[in-house]
Amino acid sequence: MWAHIIFPLLLTIFVLPQLPQARDDFSRQPAGQVILTRHDRSDSDPQQVHISLLGSDHIRVSWITDDRQAPSIVEYGTESGRYDAKASGVHTSYTYFQYSSGKIHHVKIGPLEPDTTYFYRCGESGPELSFKTPPSTFPVEFVVVGDLGQTDWTASTLAHVDGQDYDVFLLPGDLSYANGHQPLWDSFGRLVEPSASRRPWMVTQGNHDIEILPNHPKGFVSYNSRWPMPHEESGSTSNLYYSFEVAGTHIIMLGSYTDFDVDSAQYKWLEADLARVDRNKTPWILVLLHAPWYNTNTAHQGEGESMRQSMEELLYKARVDVVFAGHVHAYERFTRVYNNEKDKCGPVYITIGDGGNREGLALDYEEPASPLSFYREPSFGHGRFRTLNETHAFWSWHRNNDADAVVADDVWFESLSTSKACRDTVDEKVPSSFSKDEL
Repeated sequence: MWAHIIFPLLLTIFVLPQLPQARDDFSRQPAGQVILTRHDRSDSDPQQVHISLLGSDHIRVSWITDDRQAPSIVEYGTESGRYDAKASGVHTSYTYFQYSSGKIHHVKIGPLEPDTTYFYRCGESGPELSFKTPPSTFPVEFVVVGDLGQTDWTASTLAHVDGQDYDVFLLPGDLSYANGHQPLWDSFGRLVEPSASRRPWMVTQGNHDIEILPNHPKGFVSYNSRWPMPHEESGSTSNLYYSFEVAGTHIIMLGSYTDFDVDSAQYKWLEADLARVDRNKTPWILVLLHAPWYNTNTAHQGEGESMRQSMEELLYKARVDVVFAGHVHAYERFTRVYNNEKDKCGPVYITIGDGGNREGLALDYEEPASPLSFYREPSFGHGRFRTLNETHAFWSWHRNNDADAVVADDVWFESLSTSKACRDTVDEKVPSSFSKDEL
């Protein structure tokens, strides 16, 4: 009977309350309608094209064809219509009950020059596409969007994201919301292709990406097959956690849904990865995971607590600057925190699970508001983290508001690597008096 299950797409209409921090003139919208994109290309033409970073100067190009004889080849160059380089790659496929995926191609191309536009073609057929590599030096801008899904709010978020240039897209879990219904992975891939084929997308997994069912006890089959990340390049043995670097910024993607206790492979990898970071060369450290460690929304309360208790001290001692999470379908920014207390040398925790999921927004917060939480609002949107130089970065959260993306929250950051007080007192608490608008 499991082979014939169709997972329902339940839509709920919500009326959102106004919060003290939110603008009074903004009317929050209900959950969006699910977008089911059509496959309108030939069997041999590439579809669902997306790119990801692979080491310091390489890109992985991924796509799917229905034609299982289509070659895993990418032609590319710096001039439109002229491809002076070619690379061959690997392919895979998977089955899930009665669903059989197309041929999933993954090709590593490079070495590539930084901050350069490349034109490319997949499988020796299909349209020409282009992407821009990230810069090798500051400034660099990261877009951060969690719990993306595939609704009309997703489309709105991606339109707002693409309306302003950026370098790398970061997604802290819950991609397609397929929940086992595999055609939704294909629909999602087609929906995000215009964005994901032109800028690198770096993702980690969420609970909706697990897809464990009685006849399929092994999780993440779809996720791992379609969205391989550079885990081997960062010394990880699992696609569920890894790290990479862009222009003086070290980004760590952690797995909320794999082992994380002190005896786990992920914990030992994280400990070693943080120890390798040279803050003189890489002054910024960002961490992304799915289930938030700090959360004053009533949704998913405490679900990240075990992971926090295991790993928080590692992040604190390494002077991680920011930790981004998804899972809770709302936006919330905390002050610098360690062990549930304000701490000038702790990371700033930001929940941004508001990309456009089909379950709606998480409307209710604990009252009274925690003094650790500086801004919270249940609205769809996206964030931008722009590292300007070795010492300062700027964060802004852009609320989806009709045709415009409205900047509803922003703050300046000073890298903890440049703080003498935090460098010299790793194991000591630092006085916690500091400005609300500069962290």
